[in-house]
Amino acid sequence: MFIETETTPNPATLKFLPGEQVMPAGTREFTTPEDAAASPLAEALFDLGEVTGVLFGREFVAVTAAPGVAWSDLKPQVVSLLLDHFVSQAPLFLAGSAGEITVPLDDADDATVGDDPADAEVVAQIKDLIETRVRPAVANDGGDITYRGFRDGVVYLKMQGACSGCPSSSATLKNGIESLLKHYVPEVHEVRAA
Repeated sequence: MFIETETTPNPATLKFLPGEQVMPAGTREFTTPEDAAASPLAEALFDLGEVTGVLFGREFVAVTAAPGVAWSDLKPQVVSLLLDHFVSQAPLFLAGSAGEITVPLDDADDATVGDDPADAEVVAQIKDLIETRVRPAVANDGGDITYRGFRDGVVYLKMQGACSGCPSSSATLKNGIESLLKHYVPEVHEVRAA
């Protein structure tokens, strides 16, 4: 097995491509060692001590290094863990019972803004554009973006993985995503990070 790596716009994050499916659908982000306890692979990556974020995508694992960590030192360790995981066909997540499943409450700074029911048609257009045009492009850079709401002409989005904390994330929001949404949905006046 060979694991390819790609740089991302965020110099702290590398994208690792194992050449096989990682997640069957969606993404899963881990930003703390406590979050990572749900996944043996994410937990092992955090146990390296130099990792501050892990994002599982459909065909990639994006890993964010702690400030000041050199990828030349960390990359071989990450590749080794990924190889061990995928060659052994270990589960991505721990098995559990339905009683152990919890849905975390949104934090105040991460809350869903919500939608005005009168904007249902506009919201459907926005979600379609995000799903078909924005998310695939952001995934190419080792990240993900999720819709958090639309109110008073403002679209709220959450950036994850390589996009979270990326120096160019605000430019991506304003110059890329905002321009795209404004072009196709005239009701959109602004895009903000949630």
